[in-house]
Amino acid sequence: MWILRITVLLALALSAIAAPVQAQLADKKALTLDGAKRTITAAVAEAKRINAPGGAIAVVDDGGNLMALERLDNTFAAGANISIGQARTAVIFKKPTSFFEDIIKKGRTPMVALNDFTPLQGGVPIIFEGQVIGGIGVSGAASAQQDEEIAVAGANAAKSFAAKGANGAPSKVTYIDREKVASAFAKGAPLIEVEEYKVHASRREAAGMAEVHMRETDVIYVLEGSATFVTGGAVIDGRITTPGEIRGTGIRDGETRRLAKGDVVIVPEGTPHWFKEVEAPFLYFVVKPISPSGGSK
Repeated sequence: MWILRITVLLALALSAIAAPVQAQLADKKALTLDGAKRTITAAVAEAKRINAPGGAIAVVDDGGNLMALERLDNTFAAGANISIGQARTAVIFKKPTSFFEDIIKKGRTPMVALNDFTPLQGGVPIIFEGQVIGGIGVSGAASAQQDEEIAVAGANAAKSFAAKGANGAPSKVTYIDREKVASAFAKGAPLIEVEEYKVHASRREAAGMAEVHMRETDVIYVLEGSATFVTGGAVIDGRITTPGEIRGTGIRDGETRRLAKGDVVIVPEGTPHWFKEVEAPFLYFVVKPISPSGGSK
């Protein structure tokens, strides 16, 4: 019995010691190398979407240490170092660099003497669950405002995928029964549309407009009918109908294919495509992976 008492007392003593130690530890979030690379990818996609003429993009961790850097074509040489400085400044001070550029313009010029300080618009902290886990800086786009827009897109994307991976739980499985699928194909309708992808039960009775999806790849599987499909080239009379979407009356100098039942065609994001001729009914299944971005999809 005395052995049992000693064991219980020891357990209680260890618990008492462990409790204060645990109370002194904080749950700290961290940006991984993969997360930094994905943040860069999202920022590059946004730069392409808004037709930025260039841009150096840097991502740092919560200590201001460089994790990833990419310099787009036609970016001036100093852009890389500036973007690193912007990202570090945003992290160290936990504020966008535009905040400091603004207050310096208003007269607080002594701040420029601070060490390792780059008060140029284009740096944004990456915040997840209230913690600054890193920063992103962009320099060399068309304007300081465009630098910041690209940085914000990257930071927002980082928060998005950090939230999805925070608990390591698998995504929910989606099931759509055959009646709903058949009903969708009867009129041509989306089966599901979420942030990461779309799945459409598509139906065409006639030719359509030329299209360009700046953030969506189309994976097409033909179920019924045939069509003349044109890809690449240039969109005729193209205009932006919604963010990231261009429509036009046709395609010039594209590649023409004849699609029939059982065919699969993959159209990368940013590629013009056009159902020029259709033998109705033309039914096709489309999966649309969406590139990460800070804007709406």
